[in-house]
Amino acid sequence: MQALQKIQRQAQRQASAQAPLRVEVPAVNRAVPSAAAAPVAAAAPLPAARRAAAFGAPARPVTVCRTATVDAPASASSEGSVREDIRNIAIIAHVDHGKTTLVDAMLKQSKVFRDNQATAERIMDSNDLERERGITILAKNTAIRYRGIKVNIIDTPGHADFGGEVERVINMCDGVLLLVDSVEGPMPQTRFVLRKALELQKRVVVVVNKIDRPAARPDWVIDSTFELFMDLGASDELCEFPVVYASGVNGIAGMTPETLAEDLEPLFATIVKEIRPPSVQPAAPLQLLCANIDYDEHKGRIAIGRVSSGTIKRGQTISICSSLEPGKVRQAKIAELFVYDNFSRVPVDEVAAGDICALSGIADIKIGETITQRENPVPLPTIQVEDPTVNMTFKVNTSPFAGKEGKFVTSRNLKDRLDRELERNLALRVEPGETSDSFVVSGRGTLHLGILIENMRREGYEFEIGPPKVITREVNGKTCEPYEEAIVDVPEQYVGAVVELFAQRKGEMVDLIPSIQGASRIKFRIATRGLLGLKNSLLTATRGLGVMNTLFLEYAPVAGEILMRENGSLVAHETGQATTYALESAQDRGQMFCRPGDQVYEGQVIGMHAKAGDLKVNICKTKQLTNMRAAGKDTKVGLDEPRSMGLDDSLEYINDDEQVEVTPKSIRIRKDPMAANKGKKGR
Repeated sequence: MQALQKIQRQAQRQASAQAPLRVEVPAVNRAVPSAAAAPVAAAAPLPAARRAAAFGAPARPVTVCRTATVDAPASASSEGSVREDIRNIAIIAHVDHGKTTLVDAMLKQSKVFRDNQATAERIMDSNDLERERGITILAKNTAIRYRGIKVNIIDTPGHADFGGEVERVINMCDGVLLLVDSVEGPMPQTRFVLRKALELQKRVVVVVNKIDRPAARPDWVIDSTFELFMDLGASDELCEFPVVYASGVNGIAGMTPETLAEDLEPLFATIVKEIRPPSVQPAAPLQLLCANIDYDEHKGRIAIGRVSSGTIKRGQTISICSSLEPGKVRQAKIAELFVYDNFSRVPVDEVAAGDICALSGIADIKIGETITQRENPVPLPTIQVEDPTVNMTFKVNTSPFAGKEGKFVTSRNLKDRLDRELERNLALRVEPGETSDSFVVSGRGTLHLGILIENMRREGYEFEIGPPKVITREVNGKTCEPYEEAIVDVPEQYVGAVVELFAQRKGEMVDLIPSIQGASRIKFRIATRGLLGLKNSLLTATRGLGVMNTLFLEYAPVAGEILMRENGSLVAHETGQATTYALESAQDRGQMFCRPGDQVYEGQVIGMHAKAGDLKVNICKTKQLTNMRAAGKDTKVGLDEPRSMGLDDSLEYINDDEQVEVTPKSIRIRKDPMAANKGKKGR
């Protein structure tokens, strides 16, 4: 009902407007203060007009015209112009809605690769972790050519924990492609990335992807997307978004769901037509905001950004400054200069305003700094990202097995690695811990920090991780904690189990929407603290069929005590090698995490207790041998399959008195000796 009222109010506002809405498309390289040209073509009513007409309100006429008039930015001079030969776009969407797959199809149809060239799936996901997990973690740049126009494309992550990547690179583009699944519709991360695009007044082209799915419902998806625009306070002009229907995996697109072309030609044409070309000032002093950093073994650190004004040249001496440090300026020289073209970096001598480039030669460049003309160091506003909500303690490994598997084991190694991560990961924060060999690392979520831990582990680092904790704030004299919106898609028969699970963690059910094919969508408001360790419990309660997505909402008063885990842990009684004989009796006490032959130490968590409270067990004892019997004579031992505890599982499992030992070869859980000592002192 509320959505209906919003749409009716929108229709009334449109009906009250007398002048027709005109979508201006600038002409080729004309000066800004030029006369407007006559309209050349009219387009069909766009979504907002269709919605208004559906509710009986007259929509004001929408005319798409091509003129030479461009609204210049406040800092533009009379020498401003537009570059019709370039379009800069970012592809944004919820996780698993097909961004990277669509980019693959765009690259292949742009003849970037040879016909006989072997290419892998998800070409843009070049990171090992990205390919293993099937998600995009880092934002990446590429470019294609369409009818003589260069289209710079930025592929962004879809998971909420990597929202900082989206915030960092969206400044480089002039418009965005918002991908929405043809069945699921707008999801939590869709709201987040769209809000960031609308705040910067970016033109949005909505792409309804996976239109070939049997359960596709494009009309419902468009209506839901339009309601999302209205909820986010989008202007009337931005609400008139163009829509393209596509199937990224098949490489086809069309302007209606029924009439799809045999390729992505309709999508390319819509990008060129609807995304405004960059407004530039070629004669103004150089300004380039560093939005990303890459590294090459031979070239060193590579800065990536968009030339906002002026021209940058290879071998040029430039100044580097930041709006966060006024008056502090240093100089450097551009060693090499590149642009993105056809899935590769192409060396060039100079890059004009409006294009995205990469440059080397500045060893200490940081994200958010501005590269300017040497004589005129005027910085651009730095990049701002939202604050982290979860932190973990990284510290030197102190277990009995410390130093046996890792290459970098000291606190100095740990600090240097975290400092390097801060240079490119803007959503990360690092602070000193309680001791000299510990560091408090804050991020957007456990997945955000888990990816950092896994990367460090593969690089040879060995360290310990404390349990994830939420970051609280003082608001009006009250202690507040972060709350999130959790959306769970689950079959109808498991709705009751999901609601009960969230209620145990102080979650409030906000909405229950019957979905399609016997599934339901449940929306909860829950403290971030209640989400820690919830994933495995949800999968167990729904037999692996529940899918949960979350989005940060607000800071609100603390929800009270939340029971994170009902079961205790099975703790090793002594150091040694686990034996089959000992594990046979120990497995009756709970679920084991180790196998016969594994090396364990005293205080290591080797299983989950079937009851509340911890229990020490001896899994290293051996069968006593006599002259009357042999070791394996009496019984044939049958052991249950132990539970495999990876990094993500271990981070979800641990309580406040436990920590995870991370080495290049092993992941172990142990009791925190400092917590045990505090308990003894308290008694």
